Amino acid sequence: MTAPKTLDTPYSPPRIFGPQYRAATIGILLVVTLIAFEGMSVGVVMPVVSKDLDALNLYGMSLSAFLIASLFANVVSGLWSDRRGQTIPFLLGVLLFVIGMGLAGAAANKELFVLARVIQGLGAGSTVVAIYVMIAKVYPPEARPKIFAGLSAAWVVPSMVGPAAAGIVAQAWTWRAVFFGIIPLVIPALVMLIPALKQSAGIAGEPSTGPRSRPIPMSLAATGTAAGAGVLLYGVDTVHLHAAWGAAAIVAGFVMLGFGLPRLLPPGALRFGRGLPTTIMMRGMLSATFFGVNYFIPLALTQVKGFNATEAGIALTTGALGWSTGSYLQSRRTAEAHRRIRLGAACVTVGGLVTLLAVLPGVTGWIAVPAWIVAGFGMGIGMTTVSVTAMRQSPANEQGANSAALSVTDMLGSALAVGVGGALINVVGHAKDQIATGFIVIVCLMALVGLTGTIVSARVKDA
Repeated sequence: MTAPKTLDTPYSPPRIFGPQYRAATIGILLVVTLIAFEGMSVGVVMPVVSKDLDALNLYGMSLSAFLIASLFANVVSGLWSDRRGQTIPFLLGVLLFVIGMGLAGAAANKELFVLARVIQGLGAGSTVVAIYVMIAKVYPPEARPKIFAGLSAAWVVPSMVGPAAAGIVAQAWTWRAVFFGIIPLVIPALVMLIPALKQSAGIAGEPSTGPRSRPIPMSLAATGTAAGAGVLLYGVDTVHLHAAWGAAAIVAGFVMLGFGLPRLLPPGALRFGRGLPTTIMMRGMLSATFFGVNYFIPLALTQVKGFNATEAGIALTTGALGWSTGSYLQSRRTAEAHRRIRLGAACVTVGGLVTLLAVLPGVTGWIAVPAWIVAGFGMGIGMTTVSVTAMRQSPANEQGANSAALSVTDMLGSALAVGVGGALINVVGHAKDQIATGFIVIVCLMALVGLTGTIVSARVKDA
């Protein structure tokens, strides 16, 4: 008898919860869940925090501080991961995140709380990029759709239970317990990730030598982009109150973004170059289309249709259900990547347009529920496919830079969309009919972004 040939051996696809990857998978998902839970919980407790610290403007300051710090950390973590490996950025990111949580829980004034949010942003931004690089090195290509689907679930679950849990904790004890309570959960996640850190540290490629591998220029570009985003958001938020100062801030923000952003993205990204450049840009377009509407759905339903906060939150929860479903289905890989991304962009666009009906006279506000299921489904199938495709299209020595680019376009897309939407609401006013008009304008603008993404998504396919 002859030994069976290797080709005759049945192929068993890698399982992310199989013995080889179980610890790494659970550790990664737990870390991301904790970061997501913190992000979803802050919005719930911020009114209490603002009142306790006597700072009514703390919500905006807290969000901007976290955003700008995360954006900067994304780039630095990606640069370090490409040059020296992702172990240090990951461990440092987790440490900073824990320190920030502790400082936020102990904050006695608004200045310390904002500083804590900056440190949290640095930690979260560094950790997420390092995790992306770790996934690219530890998991084989055929397993990555599944682990990225798991990452989506790790964001979706906190969006469903996080706000309610944070509200219960804050009401039963104190808002400080929301921040302190997450810290002990970080330890088991780190323990489970030690084998994966060691494994991925031993997989090294050629050091990157491209323009996005130079520390000083990239650090300056990250600083310019983060500062530009902050200045631009400030200008958009204040231009209706102080036209000259607001306009000057908007121009200055665009100038700084024009200097920094092109240096953080793959060459040709801003003109939607075929392949990786368009893949990176699709992340931002999906985020802008979805979150530019998502943020204002509760406002529209409560102020126009008379929903209470719980009823308005149901629409967002159903969106999370659609997101998880889309993430799972993309892991089945039943179509080419660019087709899945196109489907995702189209679903987000259509779902957003249907929510427009929720503020029209004679139409029930509950139409937002099925609409946001469709939009969430589009995000699940589109965003996860973008992440998988970007890692596949990235050379090994540029996975950190491209992971950072994904995060940068993601945050900029959602932040600028929400900022523009907020400015529109402030301009049109807060009466019932005015909010309805503002919401319709916001939906139409975001639908235009989504339609553009649907059209250009074909360019995700490599030349």
